[in-house]
Amino acid sequence: MYALNVNGKSYSVNVTAETPLLWVLRDLLGLTGTKYGCGIEVCGACTVLVDGQPEKSCDMDTSSAAGKKIVTIEGLSPDRSHPAQKAWIEHQVPQCGYCQSGMIMACAGAMQAGHHGKEILSEMNNVCVCGTYSRIKDAVQGL
Repeated sequence: MYALNVNGKSYSVNVTAETPLLWVLRDLLGLTGTKYGCGIEVCGACTVLVDGQPEKSCDMDTSSAAGKKIVTIEGLSPDRSHPAQKAWIEHQVPQCGYCQSGMIMACAGAMQAGHHGKEILSEMNNVCVCGTYSRIKDAVQGL
């Protein structure tokens, strides 16, 4: 049994220690905004914030997340008012949208660390198969 703090709420989950956090978030807690992409920490579709830092949840054991503050895209803001979300909307970043929650969470983590514009871009290593990188760059430049 592991105690998780997700989006400000406490949960107890009965999973094995090595169960990926992604599956707990999606399958047990119903937070499906965090996506499964590659499963090997490359694409970033599964990015969440763990104690304020962007983490790939597909390869993070639940035991490693226990006792830490986890924020998913659903918990970033109640009404899409986070500056990263507003920038994504303003610049019409998503095409298919599958990777976008992970992109926004990586951006939000960099912002939380006090980074801006090009600094944020240099920290984001997420993959967008649709290739909306020019719109992502435009969205992040003003942050």
